[in-house]
Amino acid sequence: MEKRTRAGVGTTMNAESEINKELFLPQNERLLVALEVQRRQKKRRSFLPTPSREEYTTFICVSVTSTSPHQLLITKVKRFAGSPSFTRRSQWTVEQLKQVNGINPNKDTPEFDLVFDNAVDQWVASSSPEKCIFIQVLYRACQTHWESKAGSLVNLRKLAKASQQKAPNQAEAAGVPKEPAAPRTLQVRRKSMAPPRKTEFINCQSTLTRDASSLNLVIYRCKAFLSRVKKLMVARRRVPPRPDKGQTGSHGTQRTMGNVVHRMTVALGERGGRLTRAEDRTVKLMHKAQQLADTAHKLALRSTK
Repeated sequence: MEKRTRAGVGTTMNAESEINKELFLPQNERLLVALEVQRRQKKRRSFLPTPSREEYTTFICVSVTSTSPHQLLITKVKRFAGSPSFTRRSQWTVEQLKQVNGINPNKDTPEFDLVFDNAVDQWVASSSPEKCIFIQVLYRACQTHWESKAGSLVNLRKLAKASQQKAPNQAEAAGVPKEPAAPRTLQVRRKSMAPPRKTEFINCQSTLTRDASSLNLVIYRCKAFLSRVKKLMVARRRVPPRPDKGQTGSHGTQRTMGNVVHRMTVALGERGGRLTRAEDRTVKLMHKAQQLADTAHKLALRSTK
C-alpha cells in the first residue's frame, strides 16, 4: 500500500514542479498534471515472508511530448522516503488507456480507477478536488489528442486517394499496361483506416467532462488549496510540543507546574479585574440613585410650599 508523508500547503504543487524539471523536461515532455495517490485496495499477501517495504509517495502524471507526432502519456512516479529524487515506475500511452472510472457521478469523491490494456489500478487521491482537477485535465488532453489524430487520418486518406488516382493516369500516359487489381482483402485493409479507440470516461461528473469549463477548473483549484490548508491545520493541532534537548523528567514536571500556576494567576487576575470593574459600576449606580433621590426630595418640598 502506498504511504504518504505529511505534507504542507504547497507540497503537492512543489512536487509537481520538481517532477516536471527532473523527469519530463529532459525527455522533451511537458507535464500537464500530477496527482498524489494511494492504492484503494491492498494487494494479496504471499505466504512466503517478504522484507518490509520502504515508505514511498506515488504520483500519477499526465504529460505530452514536445516533438511531432505528439504523444499523450500516463506515468506512475514514486519517491521513496529519505530520497530527494523521483523515479519512473510505469508508463502507458493514451491508446493503452481504455477507461477512466470516476466511481461516483453525483458528488466529489477521491476514488477513481484507471483501466489499461494490461492493468487495472484502483486509486484514492489525496483529496476530492485534486482528483477532479486530474480528471478534467486528462479529459481535455484526451479530446485534444483524439481530434489531432482524426485530422491526421483524414489527411492520410486524402493523400492515399490522390496517389491511387494519379498512378493509373501516369501508367496510361507512358503506355504501360495496367496491373491487375489488388485482391479484395488487401483493398479492405487499405480502406479500413479507422481512428483508434478512444478512452472511455464513466461515472464522472458532467462538470469534469462534457460540461467542463475553465471556471470549474479554477473552482476546483481553490477547493484543493483550502483542503491542503485544512489538513495542515489539523496536523499542527495533533503534533504534541517537543521537550527541549537535555531536559530531565523533574525539570519537565517543574516546567509544567510552572505553566499551570502561571495560567491560574492570569485567570485569577482577569477575574479580579472583572470584579473590580463591576464594583466601580455598582458605586456609580449608587451615586446616580442618590442623586435621583435628592432631586425627588427637592421636588417634593417645592410642591408642598
